[in-house]
Amino acid sequence: MEPSNETKFSKFLLLGFSEEPGMQPLIFGLFLSMYLITVFGNLLIILAISTDPNLHTPMYFFLANLSFVDICFTSTTVPKIVMAYDRFVAICHPLHYTIIMNPRLCGLLVVVSLITCVLNSLLQSLMMLRLSFCTHLHIPHFFCELNQMLQLACSDTFLNNVVMYLAAVLLAGGPFIGILYSYSKIVSSICRISSAQGKCKAFSTCASHLSVVSLFYCTMLGVYLSSAATHSSRSSATASVMYTVVTPMLNPFIYSLRNKDMKRALKAFFGKETLTGQSA
Repeated sequence: MEPSNETKFSKFLLLGFSEEPGMQPLIFGLFLSMYLITVFGNLLIILAISTDPNLHTPMYFFLANLSFVDICFTSTTVPKIVMAYDRFVAICHPLHYTIIMNPRLCGLLVVVSLITCVLNSLLQSLMMLRLSFCTHLHIPHFFCELNQMLQLACSDTFLNNVVMYLAAVLLAGGPFIGILYSYSKIVSSICRISSAQGKCKAFSTCASHLSVVSLFYCTMLGVYLSSAATHSSRSSATASVMYTVVTPMLNPFIYSLRNKDMKRALKAFFGKETLTGQSA
């Protein structure tokens, strides 16, 4: 009897948060609302910055880039440290800000961050292709997260785990340490401000920024670095919501809506649209 070629196809099924039919409309409505807020909020930031010449500065250039990657969500780890570095230079070296943060450096930082994210995604995808999976795999998650996929692989995943943890430490832990260092220097500079009102305003802004950054990095690092010790998929899925859905939704409120220049630009943008509509 001649041997026949047999090809096995792996079928992945995302289970989401709940298999109960009564909960699914509620979860769908909640995630749809957060998605729409994220997309429209970050899109408004991009439009306001692009249409207002007064916002064509390094800070708002990086903010527009962060809004773009929040919409696409390829990765926002490296762009966040770029934002932190911009604020560090602006507060700690205000007289040299325009010299240091020149257009060439700004463009280079954005390009490097995007290339780093793309190369990491490509590497992880290529590493995943070498694995073999059983058929009809159920993933108790709302997307194919890397550590969940590795737990379901039938072949040896040692090399994949090494690459995943190394990438998590370098691309998440490294920027997080850099952000904390930048904010420590920012705080020391704020403490030297003589005005009590100025100190309160600066601390309020930094605290809101740092809280979102900490939420993003702590939940993401927790999901990936704790996957070796625990295999609780439900808790992993819940934590993943924080850095994949919640923080991109909060960024427009934290980075922009508390900013007077952004509020003015948004009012001018909507006022221009209203006048255009009336004249048409």
